Amino acid sequence: MKKAISHLKRSDPVLAAIIGRVGEYGIRFREPDFETLVKSIVSQQLSGRVAAVIFGRLADAVDGKMTPASILKLRPSRMRTLGLSGSKTAYIRDLARHTRDGTVVFEELAGLADEEVIARLTKVKGIGVWTVHMFLIFALRRHNVLPTGDLGIRNAIRKAYALEEMPLPKDVEAMAAKWHPYCTVASWYLWRSLDAEANI
Repeated sequence: MKKAISHLKRSDPVLAAIIGRVGEYGIRFREPDFETLVKSIVSQQLSGRVAAVIFGRLADAVDGKMTPASILKLRPSRMRTLGLSGSKTAYIRDLARHTRDGTVVFEELAGLADEEVIARLTKVKGIGVWTVHMFLIFALRRHNVLPTGDLGIRNAIRKAYALEEMPLPKDVEAMAAKWHPYCTVASWYLWRSLDAEANI
């Protein structure tokens, strides 16, 4: 990781200042499995605290065994009482069916290019590019993922680079040209620049 940090410091003085302030890189990885993707769906458009509570309830409802079979045994109405919206309930159940039927095979994902992982997982209802980007970063441990649509990243860039307006995804792409091939590391530092206690 020293190579990545020195590259980012050399190529971008603003990012160098953030790295100096945040300190040591310490990303927290998850397992590249069904449970992690369910957690990502639960987390969509929610604060980390609220998402953790709802996911905890879901885990309790399946006795801690988060599998396609255990999810599909739950009635949708029961999932709603846990705090999941109707759409998230549908998305999680769709992921469970894809996994059960073998159209999503988690064991194969590590060997695929980022674009292929995105293509496979976005076939599941409710899983968009943002969710797959999070999976690539935190579960598959890819070093060069740039989640251009992430609000936290865009907010952090606006603040750090003193921009008047929120940068668009294409602006983020342009600014990140100098971060390659370590966009994941740059993204982690940008997130941490907004929230030093974030569980990432």
